Amino acid sequence: MITFLKNLTLVTLIEVKLLSKNLYPMKILVCISSVPDTTTKITFTDNDTQLNKQGVQFIINPYDEFSLSKALKLKAELGGTVTVINVGTAENDPVIRKSLAIGADDALRIDVAPIDGMHVANEIANYAKDKGYDLILTGRESIDFNGGVVPHLLGELLGIPSVSPCVNLTVNGSTIELETLIDGGKETLTCSTPAVIGGQKGLVLENELIIPNMRGIMQSRTKPLTVATSASSESAQKVTKLEQPAAKSGCKIVDAANVDELVDLLQNEAKVI
Repeated sequence: MITFLKNLTLVTLIEVKLLSKNLYPMKILVCISSVPDTTTKITFTDNDTQLNKQGVQFIINPYDEFSLSKALKLKAELGGTVTVINVGTAENDPVIRKSLAIGADDALRIDVAPIDGMHVANEIANYAKDKGYDLILTGRESIDFNGGVVPHLLGELLGIPSVSPCVNLTVNGSTIELETLIDGGKETLTCSTPAVIGGQKGLVLENELIIPNMRGIMQSRTKPLTVATSASSESAQKVTKLEQPAAKSGCKIVDAANVDELVDLLQNEAKVI
């Protein structure tokens, strides 16, 4: 065995070391979306069919940040590469550059305005189907539309397992051990790579989120950001009108001793009992 190892190349020695520790470099794709900051005051345009983007501050979807930070932790532990992908127009480039500043190796933007979850999933699946990614990480949902369908649609389109929402993920060779939320608790699952994982808080903790530093910001300016053409995917829906949530009504205070009035209000005004 010693004589055999002496004849191995450096690359092979590295491979033997990785295999002995169940460490496999991973090729990871992280899907990110650009969403309005949570403090944004939303208004609409084009006969209430489009978001008015004038003066709106856009950020990386917070759920996607948990997945991106997890991908970078896996890269630090196992080796490999992390690519971010976004479906959107050039106005999303600042958000993509922030992902590169956080630590992603490169980025791809599919140059088309996202219409709905099915449209986004089709675009990403068409790109990723032959790229050999071990993991595709997304957020559990985007905070603007809260659809939560992209992780599962991606898994279905690519014919690989999908789990969302995921709150813990451990890689052991080609096997993934993870926890997902179910009604009333958590469920522990295992699956093999490749797989699609929709993450949220718990995949990493809030204090583990990676914040870009000056070096990362400077490096992000020279990292590759490739722009790809759309696959002309069809959407599954058409927006006819967007509406603001109903304004909150005033609060009525009822004396603790006046049970009859409280019951009357709950029955006849709030209509909850």
